[in-house]
Amino acid sequence: MDPLPNDLAAAHAMILAERAARLEAEATAARAQVASSSTDALIARLKLEIEKLRRELYGTRSERKARLLDQLEMQLEDLEADASEDELAAEAAAQSAHVAAFQRKRPARRPFPDHLPRERVVVAAPESCPCGGSFRLVKLGEDVTETLEVIPRQWKVIQTVRERFSCRACEAVTQPPAPFHVIPRGHAGPNLLATVLFEKFGQHQPLNRQSERYAREGIDLPLSTLADHVGACAAVLRPLHALIERHVMTAARLHGDDTPVPILAKGKTDTGRAWVYVRDDRPFGGADPPAVLFRASRDRSGDHPEEHLTRFTGILQADAYAGYNRLLAPDRQPGPIVEALCWSHARRKFFELADIAASRRRGRNAAPISPIAFEAVTRIDALFDIEREINGLGVDQRRGVRQDRSVPLVAELEAWMREHRAQLSRHAPVAQAIDYMLRRWESFTRFLDDGRVCLTNNAAERALRGIALGRKAWLFAGSDRGAARAAVMYSLIGTARLNDVDPQDWLADVLARIADTPQSRLPELLPWNWRAARERGKLAA
Repeated sequence: MDPLPNDLAAAHAMILAERAARLEAEATAARAQVASSSTDALIARLKLEIEKLRRELYGTRSERKARLLDQLEMQLEDLEADASEDELAAEAAAQSAHVAAFQRKRPARRPFPDHLPRERVVVAAPESCPCGGSFRLVKLGEDVTETLEVIPRQWKVIQTVRERFSCRACEAVTQPPAPFHVIPRGHAGPNLLATVLFEKFGQHQPLNRQSERYAREGIDLPLSTLADHVGACAAVLRPLHALIERHVMTAARLHGDDTPVPILAKGKTDTGRAWVYVRDDRPFGGADPPAVLFRASRDRSGDHPEEHLTRFTGILQADAYAGYNRLLAPDRQPGPIVEALCWSHARRKFFELADIAASRRRGRNAAPISPIAFEAVTRIDALFDIEREINGLGVDQRRGVRQDRSVPLVAELEAWMREHRAQLSRHAPVAQAIDYMLRRWESFTRFLDDGRVCLTNNAAERALRGIALGRKAWLFAGSDRGAARAAVMYSLIGTARLNDVDPQDWLADVLARIADTPQSRLPELLPWNWRAARERGKLAA
């Protein structure tokens, strides 16, 4: 080992040399990763083309073959996005190292918005009276029938002209810089990119279907091109995702939940998970903006929420998933998480045993309605009625109402459940529903002493609803990185929706501005700040 220098200048020189060597090594590794990702994408593209050719040559139309093509297209989509993301990372690393880069009852119809343009079509009036034939007609007024119509999407090419000038004095040539594109050497504008992103992650339309629709409109945007756009945009938007993650994890209370997400594996799909953490202080009158954070994993191990919530200390509202138990340990660092369980989960177990409508649909094979379960649902519903009244009030007001009205109801419910539980077999379905609550009674009743706690975990379930519906469209994630990239975009779009912001409009504006926004001003692009700036601009205008 070389001896360390004794003087400060030599030490500085050594540090700078080591830093330059490290940056060059990182750039080299990034270039290698780009080459690997590009090769993987090429292999996937060739496999897809081979299978399509086989399908055309041999005429196979089996469902299995169709699903194979869907799998290959999804895999290609993620690999193309991976390659694009790696390319941006390699370019950034190369710049740091200074090296070269590689008929029923309907609701009342609301009037159409005033901002929509109106096209007036006047029906020709009669020239004479249809009754007597007289030509002495006098206009009394008119009736207007409004019909909402849509003009098909219009595509256009924006030509940015940069004139060059030469100085007569010094012969120097000057020209404005080229316009910014999110994708290096790309040709897609921010509105087009926002449309692709929102269609894929907000409307759950896979890129192959988008490509087919664009082709019908006369625009050639292959799947690989769209995937390249997605990967580049995800890389550009990650700083905003990091800001949202920081905002969510500094909350005093979070909603947490997860849902299955199939992830493509060799010859099959693994049952991965999409995890969601929602910060929403509006039920107790909090001033902080709501936000949602998604994460993805290939399994449901308790290691994942432990890693997701490493820096979080506060109240976690969730179901009774055992994977959260390590988070509740008193010696946990930086501190234990307080568990508050969901009464909607508990009520659902009773409701399934007391659902009269479902029992009627099942006919003779239906299990008898449980009167105990029916009574439990009725008692729990009384608590929900109180919660609806106090939603949006301050912490102290909510706690005061709960102490006055909910505490007696909860005490009566506990005594009633314990009395009936003593008379039931442990194998009885309603006994299992009762045990689910009584074994965790402290966590279920935590809302009585803390006005910040909600009675349910519905905020997290609402955030996951889009994924549950979208699975029918996109079937599965193409890879682990594809699932992680989807989690980033779901976080951005979900946060925009929670703040009453049009996700597509927001994404288009952010993609157009983010390159010129300094790191210190990136919070201005967060949905709640973006919306406030827009509203101030409207008032000023």
